[in-house]
Amino acid sequence: MKTQRQAKIMEIITAQNIETQEQLLEALQQSGFQSTQATISRDIKELRIVKELTPMGSYRYTASAAEKPGTFSSRLNTIFRECVTHYDCAQNMVVIKTMPGLANAAGVAIDAMNMSVILGTLAGDDTVFIVMRDAAAAAAFCAEIKKLLE
Repeated sequence: MKTQRQAKIMEIITAQNIETQEQLLEALQQSGFQSTQATISRDIKELRIVKELTPMGSYRYTASAAEKPGTFSSRLNTIFRECVTHYDCAQNMVVIKTMPGLANAAGVAIDAMNMSVILGTLAGDDTVFIVMRDAAAAAAFCAEIKKLLE
């Protein structure tokens, strides 16, 4: 159902000028998909739908332009290298310290790695907490961080 709904969302935003989530929800309902605003919001995020300025000065939802291969990850690697000040692991957990205000950027870089051994990340102001699948994965991840920061 989710895949079908998301495909319909892409079809709708391609065919119509949709300015709000409410308009998108209404168009989905007219197409026979029952959903909530919260679900639509998650779909927009997952599909990387963005708002663009139209020639008439209003905004509309559109599929984001695909990034050039390697561009996003190389930028995240640069951000990660610049903001990490310390890292360590204990059991299956990794803690990364960053410069103030940059833990979210480091967390996004980690999440973008899409590693199956990472169960989850939590970022504060200057600390990223990572839960790994096991202690060996945490140690290996710290070794990767060391290579990245060299």
